[in-house]
Amino acid sequence: MEKRFQPYTRLAAVIFLVIGCLVVLHPFLAAILFAAAITISSWPLFLMLLHRCRQRKTLAAAIMTVSLVLVIILPLALVTWNIADHAGEVVDHVRDAMADGTFEPPAWLKDIPMVGEQADTYLRKLIGSRDEMMALAKRYMEPARKIVLGGGMVLGSGVAQVSLAAFVCFFLYRDGLVLLAALRTGMVKIMGEHAEEVADTVSRTVRGVMYGLLGTALAQAAVAAAGFLIAGVPGVALLAVATFLFSLVPVGPPLIWGGAAVWLFNQGSTGWAIFMVVWGVFLISGVDNVVKPMLISRGSSLPFLLVLLGVMGGVLAFGFVGLFIGPTLLAVAMGLLRNWTSSVDEGSNVTN
Repeated sequence: MEKRFQPYTRLAAVIFLVIGCLVVLHPFLAAILFAAAITISSWPLFLMLLHRCRQRKTLAAAIMTVSLVLVIILPLALVTWNIADHAGEVVDHVRDAMADGTFEPPAWLKDIPMVGEQADTYLRKLIGSRDEMMALAKRYMEPARKIVLGGGMVLGSGVAQVSLAAFVCFFLYRDGLVLLAALRTGMVKIMGEHAEEVADTVSRTVRGVMYGLLGTALAQAAVAAAGFLIAGVPGVALLAVATFLFSLVPVGPPLIWGGAAVWLFNQGSTGWAIFMVVWGVFLISGVDNVVKPMLISRGSSLPFLLVLLGVMGGVLAFGFVGLFIGPTLLAVAMGLLRNWTSSVDEGSNVTN
C-alpha cells in the first residue's frame, strides 16, 4: 500500500519544493531571467575569453561582469541621474515663464501648413490671459512632472535590476559549465531524445532576440549620434544613450530625434530641423527595418505584434528588464511551439 502511494508523495514533495523556491526567489526572478538571457547570448564570447585567460573561470567571469557594468549599467545610471536632475528644473522653468508672461509660442509654428496660423493665434490668446495660463499650468505642470519623474524612477529601478543581474551573471559565467552539464542531464531524463533539439532551439532563440534588440539599439544610437553631431544638437552622448534605451521600445527613437528637430525649429535652424527629420525617418528608423530582422532571423522571426506585446507585458511584469525578458520569453515559446508542431507533422507523415 505504501509503495503504491510513494510516487504521489514524491511528486507532492517536489511540487511544494518548487513552489517554495519560487516564493523565495520571486523578488529576484526578473534579474535572474535577465542574467540568464545575457549569459546565454554572450556565452560564445565568454568561452573565447576563458581560453585566453588559460581556463581561469573566476578571472574570465570578472572581466565579463565588469564589461557588462561599463556597457549597460553606467550609461543607464547616467541617463537616470540626468532625468532626475533636470526634470524638475525644466518644469519649474516653464511654469515661471508662464507666470511672468515671457513664454511665447515658437516662431516656426506659423509656418506649419493649414493649422499653423490658427495654433499660433490660439496660443498667443492663451498666453495673454494670465488667469487661463495659471489654470493651465496648475492643470498640466504637476502631471507632467510626475510623468517625467515616474520615468526616471522606472529607469532607476532598472539600474538596480541590471546591477543585480550583473552580480548573478558573474556566478553563471563562473559555474556555467557545471550548470550546463546538470541541465543536459536533467533535460535528457525529462524529454528523452528531444532534449538536445529543445536546448538548441532555446539558445538560438534567446541569442537571436537579444542580438536583434541590443544590436539594433546600438546601431540606431550610433546613427542618431552622427545626426546630432552634424546638426549641432547639444548633449550628443546623453541623447545617444537615450536613443539606445528608447530603441528597445517599438516606435521609441522618434521621441528622441523628433524632440531634437523641435528644438532646432525653436532655435530658428529650420534647415537643420528638416535635416534631422529626414535623417531620423530614413536612417535612424531605417536601421530598425534592416538590422533587427536580419539579426533576429538568426534565432527566431518574431512578428511585430509579439514584440510589442512582449515589451509592454514584460515591463508591466518585470519592470525595466522586461524590455528584454518579455520578447525573449515569447520568442522561446514560439520557437518551441514551431519545433513541436514540425515534429508532430513529421511523425504524421511517417505513419502515413
